[in-house]
Amino acid sequence: MAGITDLPFRDIVSGFGAGLVVSEMVASQEMVQGKPGTAERAALGLGRARSAVQIAGRDAGWMAEAARRVEGAGARIIDINMGCPAKKVVNGLSGSALMRDPDHALSLVDAVSAAVSVPVTLKMRLGWDAGTLNAAAIARRAEAAGVAMITVHGRTRCQFYTGRADWAAIGEVVRAVSVPVIANGDIRSAADARAAREASGAAGVMIGRGVQGRPWLLGQVAAELAGRPVPPAPQGAALTDLVAAHVEAAARFYGPGLGTRVVRKHLGWYLDGVDPGLRREVLTAGGPRAVLALLPRAFEAGVAA
Repeated sequence: MAGITDLPFRDIVSGFGAGLVVSEMVASQEMVQGKPGTAERAALGLGRARSAVQIAGRDAGWMAEAARRVEGAGARIIDINMGCPAKKVVNGLSGSALMRDPDHALSLVDAVSAAVSVPVTLKMRLGWDAGTLNAAAIARRAEAAGVAMITVHGRTRCQFYTGRADWAAIGEVVRAVSVPVIANGDIRSAADARAAREASGAAGVMIGRGVQGRPWLLGQVAAELAGRPVPPAPQGAALTDLVAAHVEAAARFYGPGLGTRVVRKHLGWYLDGVDPGLRREVLTAGGPRAVLALLPRAFEAGVAA
C-alpha cells in the first residue's frame, strides 16, 4: 500500500472508525540517513491514536535506530515489515525475503524490541513459497522476542497476489502463539472478514487493497463484527463532500500540484461506475480547484458502493 496509505487517506479511514491504521512502509536506513521522502513517511501521523508506523530493512543497527527515532518523535506502535513481496524490497533482502532466513529476521525483531518501549508488532506472510511455510515457527520466536501482535497475509511471497488467500492456514499461527494474530488477504467486505476470522481463529482482520476507493469499509466491517448497526456507504452529496475533503487534504499536505497528482489514483477508485468521459475529465483536471468543480456532477447520480 506504499503510495496509497498516506496521512490524508489514513485520517479519512480513521474518521470512519477503523481500529488501527498503519503508515506506508518506511525503509529504515534511508530514513536514518535522511533520504528525501522517507523521513516524511515516518513522520506522518506520529502521536495519533490508533496509528502505527511500519519500518523495513535488513540491518539490525539501522532498524533499531529507525525505531528509536520514530518512537522519540511520538510513534505509539512500531510495526516490522516481513511481508512485502515487491521485487525492489525483496532484492534488497528486506520484506518477505527475511522469511528465508529466520535467524536473521529474528535478529531484527530482537534489535527493534530492545530499542524501544512502545509495542512492537510484526507483519508477514505464510512463508517464502509452498515449500517454506514457516510463519508459525517465526511467530513463536517473535513472540518470545517481545512482539505484541502478528499480522499474517494468507499467501506466500512467491504467490504475490495470485489465487486466493488461505485464511485457514493462518490458523496455524494463531495456535502457535498467545499474542493476537490478525488475518489479512482478500478481505473486501464484512462477510469476508467474518469468514476469515472463522477460518483462521484470528483475533481480527487487516484490510489493504479492499479499502481502495472505500475508506469507509473498515468502519463498516468493525461495526458488523461488533454487532453494531452498519453505517451506509456515502453516496451523492455525502460522497462528493468526502472526496472533496480528500482532494483538499492532499493539496494542503503536498501542495496543489503534487497533491493533485498523488490523489489521482484515489479519484480513479472513487469514480468507478461514473460515466467514462466525465471520469476522464476529472482525472486529467489540472489542479484541485478544477477537480472540485467537477465532483458534484460526477457524483450527482451516485456511485455503487
